[in-house]
Amino acid sequence: ALRFLLLLLLPVSGAAGAGPAALPLVVNTWAFRKATETAWYTLQSGGSELDAVERGCGQCETDQCDGSVGFGGSPDEHGETTLDAMIMDGNTMEVGAVADLRRIKNAIGVARKVIQHTKHTLLVGESASLFAESMGFPCEDLTTQNSLSIYLKWLNQSCQPNYWKNVIPDASKSCGPYKQAKQLNSEEWINSQKRINIHNHDTIGMIVIGGSGNVAVGTSTNGAVHKIQGRVGDSPIAGAGAYADSTTGGAAATGDGDIMMRFLPSYQAVEYMRTGTDPSTACQKVISRIQKYVPYFFGAVICANTTGSYGAACNKVPGFTQFHFMVYSPLLNQPSEQVVDCI
Repeated sequence: ALRFLLLLLLPVSGAAGAGPAALPLVVNTWAFRKATETAWYTLQSGGSELDAVERGCGQCETDQCDGSVGFGGSPDEHGETTLDAMIMDGNTMEVGAVADLRRIKNAIGVARKVIQHTKHTLLVGESASLFAESMGFPCEDLTTQNSLSIYLKWLNQSCQPNYWKNVIPDASKSCGPYKQAKQLNSEEWINSQKRINIHNHDTIGMIVIGGSGNVAVGTSTNGAVHKIQGRVGDSPIAGAGAYADSTTGGAAATGDGDIMMRFLPSYQAVEYMRTGTDPSTACQKVISRIQKYVPYFFGAVICANTTGSYGAACNKVPGFTQFHFMVYSPLLNQPSEQVVDCI
């Protein structure tokens, strides 16, 4: 009972657990417990850090975590679900990523094949799907009754909300097709930032640090609901969606990818940790930098360093005042859901 009490008193930064005893470590965004377990047991059964990230994020693709990862969620403005994913090896700094992937369910699996079987970093769209098929991934429909009903409901609401601006007909009242308006209206962008739907952008982002300090990270998402076709967010972009460096640690981001990717939050967080900043503070500093430009953005970052310390931070907006994330380490006998107050 005393040990349980001590665990409850551990600070969320994990600083009390710093040192070799705190490794291996799995940290992931949101309360996606099964993904955490899958990654942890992959490590325990002798899998590599990259294996753990691939299988952990892959678990969310199969489970369609929160409707925001994997098939059957977040239809684009033509009703199609497309997937983005990336995986990064903090030892070699290799990255494999896919974006706007169609008809293939295991996006992070395809991203791993980009590392293993190509000299490239990022494959996109129809060509990425053809690559996946050549690697033996089955071609499957990513649309479900659920994604179809989300799409049809949106059409019936005159395609609101959407991601167009400065077009005719007026995108705030109609479905298009659109043409560019002659007058540009910067107010339109500012006002659109205030209409936040925190269920519009979610991702699984995962950091895995092995017993010897090797770092791997990954992400998987089906992107923003009703996105314009061809849109790619932060998730598959190295340094934006996630970043790993085995000399330092790893970070991953979740939220409004269109905003977050402009600041390379995951790269920035790792750079803060490189200079000795603790993970919680590194995450907070990243969020603060974005706040200066876009006070209303929806987003959160998780950070972990090679001593096994970890932390998270989020931007406080109406309806989003706390961020939940998962942690598994030798100090915990099961995956632990942690909560951080947004700043």
